[in-house]
Amino acid sequence: MPVSKLKTIFIFKDFQMLRKLILITVLVYFTLGCNQKSTDQSLMKKALRIHEKTLTVDSHTDTPLWFLRGNFDLSERHDAHEDGSKIDFPRMKEGGMDAVFFAVFLGQRDRTDEGNEIAVAKAEKIFDSLYAVVNRLPGLAEIASTPNDAYRIEKLGKRAVFIGIENGYALGNNLSLIEYFYQRGARYITLCHTKNNDICDSSTDSTEFNGLSEFGEEVVKEMNRVGMMVDVSHISDSSFYDVIALSTGPVIASHSSARAICDNPRNLTDDMLVKLAENGGVAQVCILSDYVKKMPSNPQRDSARSALREKYRNFEDLTDEEMKMAREEWYAVNHHFPPNLASVQDVVDHIDHIVKIAGIDHVGIGTDFDGGGGVNGCYDVGEMPNITIELVKRGYTEEEITKIWGGNLMRVMNEVQKTADMQKHQAIN
Repeated sequence: MPVSKLKTIFIFKDFQMLRKLILITVLVYFTLGCNQKSTDQSLMKKALRIHEKTLTVDSHTDTPLWFLRGNFDLSERHDAHEDGSKIDFPRMKEGGMDAVFFAVFLGQRDRTDEGNEIAVAKAEKIFDSLYAVVNRLPGLAEIASTPNDAYRIEKLGKRAVFIGIENGYALGNNLSLIEYFYQRGARYITLCHTKNNDICDSSTDSTEFNGLSEFGEEVVKEMNRVGMMVDVSHISDSSFYDVIALSTGPVIASHSSARAICDNPRNLTDDMLVKLAENGGVAQVCILSDYVKKMPSNPQRDSARSALREKYRNFEDLTDEEMKMAREEWYAVNHHFPPNLASVQDVVDHIDHIVKIAGIDHVGIGTDFDGGGGVNGCYDVGEMPNITIELVKRGYTEEEITKIWGGNLMRVMNEVQKTADMQKHQAIN
């Protein structure tokens, strides 16, 4: 056989081999791709099935701040990127969110008799507006007082609205208001906010009492007696340990993450997480980016926000009209200088860590929506399933996800009420 012909045969054979190799490679790639796509679809279906089946509870939102504007309609779908609103009933339904705690929020003002009177009056006004808004929409939502209420309302296809008070300043110096606000529907009180009050030191203020004040100790005791959950979010480390030592019932951190993951004084240290677990309580992971992950600086945004804080006296001691103006200008800053945001994956990193340190029975979710909460992938309540999807990706079981999304918090609510009932029974006998 001529050499030239032999060479042609080998070239042809090499080409055939190359063609076969390419076909095999394409086939393997296509098969793996299809398998991956099939796996992703299967995972997605599993996550959405769990999310739909589970009672989902958000333990902290500041949505009632919108009610004071007078024209906010919870029955209408809003756009978070347009007006800043993160929650309404249509988006709760879209996001499979069954229950939510609306906070009666009070910024810290003067700690005087006059200041206390103003605080109590403002709390009353927010309670009234909250009830008015929800009661106008009986086909969409109901006020809930117990976990059983939440499960019942969920079965009706409606949203359950719990009430919490953010900042014990709402009490003035009157212990009797704890039972009064409990009767009005409040089921937790965040003992303080960003500044010290007469109850305790804040995590973001100077040391005054080195924990709970004498009045603060009486507040915790009375909350235990009444059946009101003690909320340790925002309070100082010393205040936290005082509460843990004193409380006869489990406590909650309604919107606090893990300090080991994001070093912020608002978050809980590993030792605090351990003590919270020993107490039987629950840490509700906050999805406000500043408490989730150290974010890159945004000088223009930071400067604009700093100017607003100065203009509106750090948002303290404002009239209702000033607060309305401040809120509008604050949202305008967000529109012109969008924040750098953490991600859903970053949020679930906190859940992973709290589960590792405190255990699966002591973690939940408190978004802080309408108070700054929102991350990429979960910017408003309509995107809540993305957290469940990420939990499923990481191997959490349906039972575990049910605990995270509300089971743990509902357990604490029941235990706090049970403890209060036992104390009342013992007092009678």
